[in-house]
Amino acid sequence: MLAVRWYLRFGLSYRDLEELLAERGIDVVHVTLFRWVQRFTPLLINGARPCRHAVGSRWFVDETYVKVAGVWRYGYRAAALAHVIAELTPAVEHNAEQYANNRIERDHGRLKARLRPMRGLKTDRTVRVIIRGHAFVQNLRRGHYELGTEARHDQLRVAAAFDELATTI
Repeated sequence: MLAVRWYLRFGLSYRDLEELLAERGIDVVHVTLFRWVQRFTPLLINGARPCRHAVGSRWFVDETYVKVAGVWRYGYRAAALAHVIAELTPAVEHNAEQYANNRIERDHGRLKARLRPMRGLKTDRTVRVIIRGHAFVQNLRRGHYELGTEARHDQLRVAAAFDELATTI
């Protein structure tokens, strides 16, 4: 879990993570780290689902582009399912003011900065796991889950949350 947390939280490459673990006497190959992230990230997200706070009345939804196998793909962030967006769109007040979507655009910037050094992603599944993992860790940091609340400092919240989740999966 430590390797998965470090990967999702700190934006390390798999090879950097391999080196850090080797310094601690853990011999693991970067491909294995990739497999761990792909395997355990969805399990961590599903394990944290019962601990989510209730959804508020304001949502920030925006689209972004991600390159997958050399092709730019279009996708929504903040609302995971297309049918949810289709159901909500007619009944929602759309705010198109100049600075209304700065929050989500700032989060896109964090995601893009995370994806840029990865030299592209090969499959839709990899993109889905990385984006969901990124959003999950950001939401943990912001306190949107009842996880890691016993941590002494806010900086330790993500580590404490991952420790709690490790027992559930």
